[in-house]
Amino acid sequence: MLKLEDTKLEVFTFGEEPDDKFYCLVNLKVSPDGLNLSKLKLSDPRNFDQLLSEAGCLVMLTQDEMNELIGRGELKAEDLHSELYELCKKEGIIH
Repeated sequence: MLKLEDTKLEVFTFGEEPDDKFYCLVNLKVSPDGLNLSKLKLSDPRNFDQLLSEAGCLVMLTQDEMNELIGRGELKAEDLHSELYELCKKEGIIH
């Protein structure tokens, strides 16, 4: 079973707009140093999802999706890493 300390929440942007901000919960057993954003930015957009999976990305959410989950009370903004980890466990993304 993947533990909280086996994951990392990475926040990054691919542009200048608020919609360009992304939150990724990363499996550190797959990518101990986290995601290689330089490599991802250069990747073919058609293979982006596959590269994320191969890099250990468990889930990727936009700023709007995070705001929605916070607004519904499914996440607390104070500790997004552990909150998102627990939500992924609850939803069966993490076993």
